[in-house]
Amino acid sequence: MNYILVSTRFGWSVLVGSRAGLYSLTMPKPSPEMALDDVGRAIEGAVEDDRVFGDLPGRLKRYFNGERVVFNDRLDLSGTTAFQQAVWKATRTIPCGETRSYGWVAGRIDNPRACRAVGNALGRNRLPIVVPCHRVIAGDGSLGGFGNDLPLKKRLIELEANR
Repeated sequence: MNYILVSTRFGWSVLVGSRAGLYSLTMPKPSPEMALDDVGRAIEGAVEDDRVFGDLPGRLKRYFNGERVVFNDRLDLSGTTAFQQAVWKATRTIPCGETRSYGWVAGRIDNPRACRAVGNALGRNRLPIVVPCHRVIAGDGSLGGFGNDLPLKKRLIELEANR
């Protein structure tokens, strides 16, 4: 595993990856130390090296600067369930600047009654922004969940809508 710290307008993020692809991405934190704490065990034994990430660090910076960016990176989904992978794959199809409901995602994976399970899978998303879970909202139009940071979810939706 390799990792790199990336400074963005929103704060510091850590990218963790392997030869298989991007393994983890932290949401921006106020300091490098807080970002590193956020990934915890994912970087035990990892080497700080940006070579496996290509231009992803630059695209991430541009994203947080308000530019429209495509994140079609290969992902290392080792340790995840088939259900999580299906949810995350469907979530990646939501266009930038748009939102969809948990029910919409459940329908896309041919499991229309799995709204709550979709929410749980998105709550375990270790690849935010690349797997844009912030674009998934409740069926009534409210923000739904986003860990403990609904203001950040709102800010990301507004950032994308204003492009």
